[in-house]
Amino acid sequence: MKIYKVIVGTLATNCYVVASEKKGAFIIDPGDDAPKIREVLSAQKLEPRFIVNTHGHIDHIKANAELGLPVYVHESEEEMIACPEKNIMTTFFGTFSPVRPARLLKDADELELDELTFKVLHTPGHTRGCICLLGGGVLFSGDTLFRDGVGRTDLPGASHELLLLSLEKLSGLNKDMRVYPGHGPETTIGRELGDNAKDG
Repeated sequence: MKIYKVIVGTLATNCYVVASEKKGAFIIDPGDDAPKIREVLSAQKLEPRFIVNTHGHIDHIKANAELGLPVYVHESEEEMIACPEKNIMTTFFGTFSPVRPARLLKDADELELDELTFKVLHTPGHTRGCICLLGGGVLFSGDTLFRDGVGRTDLPGASHELLLLSLEKLSGLNKDMRVYPGHGPETTIGRELGDNAKDG
């Protein structure tokens, strides 16, 4: 597995291109700057198959339509990515082209790409339908968990109580597991969740 990080948009969102040994790829959170994402795909000679949005805020979905791939998102975020008026972030970033999701995800669903398999972890709190992707020995945490921080819970649909439960869920992962968040640098489960993280 190869992971390519592309920092996109005015909020410096981490978009990830995840590639298989066979050069298939999927894209996590293309929040803007589709040409930059395409440059990575072209330079690495990758065949993109689908997009996964960890949640529906515009800084994670803005380039969905421009990339023209099937979009997967948790079922609780369907309206947010498909209907501009449902996305609170359009207040700050203007309009976007909505996309109807090709697949609605649930907790414990699995996504497959060639030899790679990722498990969907529903981690509500930042939004109702936030997800993390677990696979290949790493966790893509979206806006649930950052280095030295967690997702904000002061926006519509957010819940501090649910976020705490989601963090407890993540704390059961291996403490050495590398975490690729939606913003900022990489980290590990042990660094962020401390003694609650499971030993390897």
